[in-house]
Amino acid sequence: MGATKNTTGTTASAEAVKQITYLAGALKAPRITEAASRLAEQARDAGWTHEDYLAAVLEREVSARNASGAQLRIRAAGFAAVKTLEDFDFGAQPAVRHQVGALASGAFLTEARNVVLLGPPGTGKTHLGTALGVAAARHGHRVLFATATDWVTRLTDAHRAGRLPQELTRLRRYALIIVDEVGYLPFEPDAANLFFQLVSSRYEHASLILTSNLPFSGWGGVFGDQAVAAAMIDRIVHHADVLTLKGASYRLRGRGIDSLPSTRTTTDQGES
Repeated sequence: MGATKNTTGTTASAEAVKQITYLAGALKAPRITEAASRLAEQARDAGWTHEDYLAAVLEREVSARNASGAQLRIRAAGFAAVKTLEDFDFGAQPAVRHQVGALASGAFLTEARNVVLLGPPGTGKTHLGTALGVAAARHGHRVLFATATDWVTRLTDAHRAGRLPQELTRLRRYALIIVDEVGYLPFEPDAANLFFQLVSSRYEHASLILTSNLPFSGWGGVFGDQAVAAAMIDRIVHHADVLTLKGASYRLRGRGIDSLPSTRTTTDQGES
């Protein structure tokens, strides 16, 4: 009798597993089968209620989906290299630790706030910008990353194709756009105007992260027009967290080089 009961129970269990496998496939959630099997014995031993068991299985599925979605968003963002906040050396930049920690929550994205990272080359601006982008992707936000020159190329192509308004509208659907290396190369007037349109289209709608080796006072030389630079900076910093990184380049550590050439603009040098 006992053997018959065990055989019947085993058969019923096998049938239940088959049904779970079928239903999980129909829901396009195949990981549910694995989670259900893995947790079943634990649930029986611990005396879980049916509700506890179901919640645990679904929690595993949601966690797995979120992790998978985050990886897809990170790959689609176009990062030059994936960097995280855990990898950043805050010992070299202790002054920004608290601000960066607050930004990592992603709250600035829901408020369409911007982040500007300023400082000399090699102080970690791109790393922090990328890491905040990765954190945003993990929070479920769509992100795009490119250098300033690459963004200008993209906008120029759209403009020449007669679809700049559509491209700006499409980009506004991304919660975060990261513009790396503003100021490394000067822009032609047409390029500066296109970049201004990108900033204006996102103003109070969606967030930007910008990195630059120049202080705001040097942006006029980059964009070739003080008025355009002033209008752009006004829109960027109106709702923004501005972080200034300091110190020598991490790339020069241990190489006997204490500093790099000044990042001051020619205009700045002429006025000094």
